[in-house]
Amino acid sequence: MNLDGLRVAITGAGRDTGRSLAETFAERGAQVFLSARSLVAAEHVADLIRRRGRGHAEAFRCDLGEADSVRAFGSALADRTEHLDVLINNGASYIEGDDLGDVSDVQIESVMAAGGTGTILLTKHLLPLLRTSPRADIVNIISACGEVGHRRSGAHPAFYAAKHAHAGLAEILSHRLRPEGIRVISLFPPDFVQDGPRQANSDLTAGSVVDCVLFAVGQPRDCFIREFHFEQVRH
Repeated sequence: MNLDGLRVAITGAGRDTGRSLAETFAERGAQVFLSARSLVAAEHVADLIRRRGRGHAEAFRCDLGEADSVRAFGSALADRTEHLDVLINNGASYIEGDDLGDVSDVQIESVMAAGGTGTILLTKHLLPLLRTSPRADIVNIISACGEVGHRRSGAHPAFYAAKHAHAGLAEILSHRLRPEGIRVISLFPPDFVQDGPRQANSDLTAGSVVDCVLFAVGQPRDCFIREFHFEQVRH
């Protein structure tokens, strides 16, 4: 898939799935604006992309748990580009725990701020740039924890709550932005691994999640794929 010139913003791109998304889009010719809570981590990924000589990458700090950091990232992008073609809301804080008391109040606040408020604010501040694109997509890497009735993850209840907030945002935006031609695409993967054999009896891998994103973004503009849901192999 040739994505030459496509302008893509990705949150949580300093490691794991976010990094894979940034590298994959850049390899196909996209101009990637990648962010992470740590500017050092974001710059490391951008440097790796630049060394490969395919695509273009710029690094930014964006802590979704800090409203000022979110606004600063949005402002920085507006200074660098007059439009944005793809926003990938990938960044999120993950915590485990069966009981509400398993983690501190600060951790709960951080998870809810990043997965809920921060994601909403970033989408709000980048929406003007998306509206100037002839082919805008908002991609949400949510989680099966955001599905109604899902109980298979060991994630903390606060993570479940944050992902339901993200899912609610995506659902209403899909309905309200469709008349403008802006597609809102959401993925609800179960707990998955970064690397694996990618076989039918194996856990879902990050590579397969990335491939689903590429598939959806690459579809003709009359094809609105709203959601990806996955079977969970392991119970």
